[in-house]
Amino acid sequence: MRKRILLIGGSLNQTTMAHRIGVHLESDFDVFYSPLFADGVIGFLADRGFLDFTTLAGRARPQAEEYIRSNGLRMDYRGALQDYDLVVSSTDLVVPRNVRRTRFVLVQEGMTDPESWRYHLAKRLGLPRIVASTAMNGLSHAYDAFCVASDGYRDLFIHKGIEPGRIQVTGVPNFDDAASWMENDWPHRGHVLVATSCMRETLRFENRRALIRRACRLSEGRELIFKLHPYEDHRRAEREIRAIAPQATVYMEGVTNHMIANCSALVTRYSSVVFIAAALEKEVHSDLDPETLHRLTPRQNGGTSGRRIAEICATLAERRR
Repeated sequence: MRKRILLIGGSLNQTTMAHRIGVHLESDFDVFYSPLFADGVIGFLADRGFLDFTTLAGRARPQAEEYIRSNGLRMDYRGALQDYDLVVSSTDLVVPRNVRRTRFVLVQEGMTDPESWRYHLAKRLGLPRIVASTAMNGLSHAYDAFCVASDGYRDLFIHKGIEPGRIQVTGVPNFDDAASWMENDWPHRGHVLVATSCMRETLRFENRRALIRRACRLSEGRELIFKLHPYEDHRRAEREIRAIAPQATVYMEGVTNHMIANCSALVTRYSSVVFIAAALEKEVHSDLDPETLHRLTPRQNGGTSGRRIAEICATLAERRR
């Protein structure tokens, strides 16, 4: 009987990453997909709308479900239909009971949040990891392998206390082939792109007006374009931009990576999109200093990270627990 693998999504980025791994497993395994889920108190709160600002619920869950359906993938929400030989997820901020019972591969999604006071508080008091957001990714130690983006991230995770033997530097899907985004029909060229965040929606402080003013200064006569984060309050964000930079163009939809590929400079806070700009050697203004950004930027391996991760998954799935 073929062994079964469950790939868990979450945000649209996490779900597409899961698909780019799963496609390399379908010939040898029964592969199913699920939006991100939780059990216990966290699951209770998510199901009742209290965690709509996370990838457990809100806009993320229906987007993940629609992606799975529209791509003809087999869905098993919460992994409830059957037992699995392996589970793959790009977060371990929540690790449901049925995931803990099987082999588990964790895949880095993108940039991890900085180690804020919430990170240190959660780590010291043993609070749920979701309290500290992605700063605590990897700290469940519930996985058999942790596939990460770069040697710089490997060093960062080891510094946080993760066992070096569990970490595999594979690169990560969606950030491992920045050059491929250069071929596009995005009509703008040479602009300054501001990629906003959903920090406020996830209960973190951001001085958005300061970011807009900074972007205006940096544009220096170049066209100024804002690409709004899909999970932020678009009406509020556009209103703030119009008040300070009425000449700017604002996009709520579109392929952000095409906008980055054609820009002359990227302005952002703490966002994974900065890795595409860094890999393409764009002018970057972010919360990361240039040396750290260079060290953390994901391996560029021509889009082969999904296959490399799938090979690790296949080996673990065949191994008896």
